[in-house]
Amino acid sequence: MARKILIVDDEPNIVISLEFLMQQRGYEVALAHNGEQALQQMETFRPDLVLLDVLMPSMDGYEVCRKIRERSDWGAVKIVMLSAKVRDVDISKGLALGADAYITKPFSTRQLMASVGDLLSAST
Repeated sequence: MARKILIVDDEPNIVISLEFLMQQRGYEVALAHNGEQALQQMETFRPDLVLLDVLMPSMDGYEVCRKIRERSDWGAVKIVMLSAKVRDVDISKGLALGADAYITKPFSTRQLMASVGDLLSAST
């Protein structure tokens, strides 16, 4: 059974690229374009890993991460935050809220795929 990845980003070009990349690697993919959609997808899609943009309107990635971590039934879900926010304080905040990894944009696809692979292999 394919591992499931939820991609959460409000930038269409990034979503399309990430979706293609993950599907090429054999992952089942669902999409969300904001925080509210992400939480709805968490309920129905039940991903193994979430690729979560930080800067989104209405509910940012930090808030989504916090809400995911508040739910014990979502505790095994891995979260990779993707952000143009590169300051140490921003990275520390994401990790403190429960992200398993924080990757700054622009990122290399090799780095991203290595992180995704490592996190998913650690959760089996």
